[in-house]
Amino acid sequence: MFTKFRSEIGGLLGIAICLGVWCMPARPGLPLQGQHCLALALLAVSWWAFGVVHPGFTSLILLVSWVLTRTAEPAVVFRLWTTPLMYLVIGGYLMAAAVEGSGLGRRIAYWFTLRYVSGYRSILAACYILGFLLSIMIPHPWPRSFMIMAVMAIVIKSAKLEKKFAAQIGLTAFAASCPISMILLTGDSTLNVVAMNFVGAEASWLKWLLYMGIPGVITSVLLFLLQIWIFPGPKSLVVDKREISELLEKLGPVMRHEKGVIFWVIVAIGFWTTDFIHHVHPGWIAIGAALMMTLPGVGAGLKPSDWSKVNLGTLFFLTAALGIGTVGGVTGMNNWVVSSVLPSYVPANPFVFALFVTIFSMLIHMLLGSVLAVMGIVTPAIIAYSAGSRISPIVASLLVYTALNEHYLLPFHNMSILVGVGEQGGNYDAADVFRLGVPLTALVLVVTVCVEVPWWKLIGLIP
Repeated sequence: MFTKFRSEIGGLLGIAICLGVWCMPARPGLPLQGQHCLALALLAVSWWAFGVVHPGFTSLILLVSWVLTRTAEPAVVFRLWTTPLMYLVIGGYLMAAAVEGSGLGRRIAYWFTLRYVSGYRSILAACYILGFLLSIMIPHPWPRSFMIMAVMAIVIKSAKLEKKFAAQIGLTAFAASCPISMILLTGDSTLNVVAMNFVGAEASWLKWLLYMGIPGVITSVLLFLLQIWIFPGPKSLVVDKREISELLEKLGPVMRHEKGVIFWVIVAIGFWTTDFIHHVHPGWIAIGAALMMTLPGVGAGLKPSDWSKVNLGTLFFLTAALGIGTVGGVTGMNNWVVSSVLPSYVPANPFVFALFVTIFSMLIHMLLGSVLAVMGIVTPAIIAYSAGSRISPIVASLLVYTALNEHYLLPFHNMSILVGVGEQGGNYDAADVFRLGVPLTALVLVVTVCVEVPWWKLIGLIP
């Protein structure tokens, strides 16, 4: 009954919550505009969680509602469109389209599989290694996961694997994208830059690698070990690589447009890694590389039709999710949430602080779902909560980011997992995700408290 009318129930519940908060008596410390911001934000979060309509439509409703109700000025509500962050995301989509359309991504995946994949564990390991290799060129986890899954589907077919083992490999292809995305700033050009943007820090490629590279690698290794423990493979597995070999041969020699992709990706990485010299934002570099890929002669075959690969709904979703924090700060909502929900005492011990932030973030995430939406609510609150303490705002933001992006119990908790559910994706279901998600809870706590905090102390991010 609930499943059948989930959207309708969620829609009515969101409206009821919005009206309840909008009409509630004035609260000390909460300005009227802050109250309206909270009411509309809770409506959007409810609709996102219940999937009432497409997240892009819900996001646009929220943004327009803030403007029409004079909760905030349009320049504040749509501020993200005037920042390089938006163009990093757009550039990432276009670069991913070039890598995919040129066939370069498939060529790398086929070559790696032929050379290094031989058994069940090496198949799972290949999902992680290929994910990292492709993250250098494709700044979004979804295209990478689907590209890897296309290769894994051939492996599954050739090895005549049972459905349960096929689901385990499929889940790995998508689950691996979460920790792999932590390693490079452009591993996920949406979430990673957002995490830096919340504290007003410059989105530096090298700084992100310093802060999150080692934690990302360790998290990837730990998740791989967790998966082979929870999902033991078949006793014997023989991979027939003839079909993959034939597909690689059909691609022929490396084409000119593939070389163009390689050239401009190398140029982009060169500029990203030297941003401390030229101080050009990674967003302008990404969009610049994408535009150069369109030029005749020196480009990479990026076509006008590739604009369709830029997900407009995701861009508005990103605007709304970040807007909750921005509008919440302008209207006083964030400070009121901090004083009302969070304890007044900030733990001085960074290990205790990390434990508290991780658990708090995961609890809110389990209730509301969407990583971006919860980041928009929790990150500004935690940064404001830790203000005045010795905890850096960057540390607070990255702890929330790790807790939200790496932890899930059900597919809707992380879009990178949700897109792979079912036969059109990774052949896994909610039960498979839950089976991994329960022990993953402990793993995320280990990562934030026992990996990130010691690493950040070692590099001086935590005094």
